[in-house]
Amino acid sequence: MSKSKSRTSTSADRATAYAQEVTAGRIVAGPDIRNACKRHLDDLKTGAERGLVWDVDAATRAIGYFEEVLCLNGGEFEGQPFLLHPWQAFIVGCLFGWKGQDGHRRFRTAYIETAKGSGKSPLVAGIGLYGMTSDNEPRAEIYAAATKKDQAMILFRDAVSMVDQSAALAARIEKTGRGEKVWNLAHPASGSFFRAISADDGQSGPRPHVALLDEIHEHKTRMVVDMMRAGTKSRRQALIVMITNSGHDKTSICFDYHEYARAVSAGTKLDDSFFGFVCSLDDGDDPFQDEACWHKVNPSLAFGKPGDSNGGVPGYKYLREQVTEARGMPSKESTVRRLNFCQWVDAENPWISGPVWMRCEREFDIEELLGEPCFGGLDLSGSRDLTALALYFPAQRRAFVEFWTPGDSLHDRARVDQVPYDAWLREGHIHAPPGMAVNYGFVAQRIGELAQMFQLDGIAFDPYRIKYMTPELDAEGVMVELVSHGQGYAKSQQSGLWMPRSIELLETLLTEQQIEIKANPCLRWNAAGAVLDADQKDNRIFAKRKSTGRIDGIVALAMAVGAAGEQEGSANIDAFLMDPIIV
Repeated sequence: MSKSKSRTSTSADRATAYAQEVTAGRIVAGPDIRNACKRHLDDLKTGAERGLVWDVDAATRAIGYFEEVLCLNGGEFEGQPFLLHPWQAFIVGCLFGWKGQDGHRRFRTAYIETAKGSGKSPLVAGIGLYGMTSDNEPRAEIYAAATKKDQAMILFRDAVSMVDQSAALAARIEKTGRGEKVWNLAHPASGSFFRAISADDGQSGPRPHVALLDEIHEHKTRMVVDMMRAGTKSRRQALIVMITNSGHDKTSICFDYHEYARAVSAGTKLDDSFFGFVCSLDDGDDPFQDEACWHKVNPSLAFGKPGDSNGGVPGYKYLREQVTEARGMPSKESTVRRLNFCQWVDAENPWISGPVWMRCEREFDIEELLGEPCFGGLDLSGSRDLTALALYFPAQRRAFVEFWTPGDSLHDRARVDQVPYDAWLREGHIHAPPGMAVNYGFVAQRIGELAQMFQLDGIAFDPYRIKYMTPELDAEGVMVELVSHGQGYAKSQQSGLWMPRSIELLETLLTEQQIEIKANPCLRWNAAGAVLDADQKDNRIFAKRKSTGRIDGIVALAMAVGAAGEQEGSANIDAFLMDPIIV
């Protein structure tokens, strides 16, 4: 590092300065970053009691490596010094400045979640280069890791480009391969290397000093994380850094780390070896309505070039274009909220948006509909899914859905599905009869009660498991017409009902606000996670395997609406045929 041209004061504690600015409100940040900064400041006061040491010189040295040795690459940033934004200096400073009493690194795992385009990929590529060349680790193994080699190579190529842009690194690091085919960086002075690795490599025995895991939200399993963690046991101060955008699968490893990082930052869980930097919005923030909250999840936005009204990356212009497109294309809303504003969504490409659904929710008593004609939709479950019964009242354009789930596994399933089944049960939103599977006798009994309350003109059913349901209805003496409703692209041969038409009818009612749906958080959860598949003719059906969470209530509601629509259509045709034809 050049001492004569140093741009980083050795007396400046930039990590702590950022934490102070955030907690004082002078830098806009979301709740989880505010908590991370408060944690840092609290540890400065009391961390010594737990054996923690804040080494400001080590933090400053790592920050200085970026700004004196590394250069950025690509577009307008090509060849420019890597001057860290305050949030980046906070991360680098914390990772390399905090130590234990043994002098080794405190943080062994880091989880970083920011909006797309904030600059986290080049940041961690720089961390990898520092770990290879300047972290005092002989024969350090540095990996850019992902589930697929192509994904791992994206981050690795950032590191290669940084080497090419830096005269100091280019003179000390040897590349294997040429151009886009470079596959290894070697630092002969320390016997260290930096390369990409993936789960599909089949490689065994990596012993990472630094492992950089990109796009954790795309990891379907724990395989890559566990592979890296298993190899760190022989390293004194190994570091695993995970970076990601927000995701949509709340049963994923990414969401597990997201929640853990938030809890550690907030102090509800104590883990001195874990660092979390999670960009998030405050409750009530809506990035589609208020640009003032954009800085909370795009931490580089406030730090543009002098005189540039567009701000720092990704820029106001880009974000405004994304919001405009999402407003004009509802199918894009989920992606924009997730990638650009760090909002975890319930499905990657949800069938219906949250605001559209919420505009149709109402609080009403089903007894207001006593004696009214209605149609039902019944989606039966096995041991794990929900059983759902929907009733739709076409004259009033009202509907409600009831749910059953196995009572004996309620708490375990609440943990797995990450929804509060127990609270929903207490509040009367679901039924939970005893057993490890739903006892259809309870469902049949309830259908009998509802048939006494309303004029139930028929129930559309999914043929799956109906043979187990009909004996229960017979045992309860329930006399109601059952109408087969296929779940695929083909029409039912018996009734002519088919899911593409039922979805279309329900979708129209929702988007035109022509239906009132009794508010039920379980049904709302179903709606948020519903995803569609389409065939070549654009006939659409619910895709249960692609959907997140359970969607049984929405399937039942669509069938009920479809049954009513089919009945209305038949009645209209019959009326027309009975009229004289006028020529």
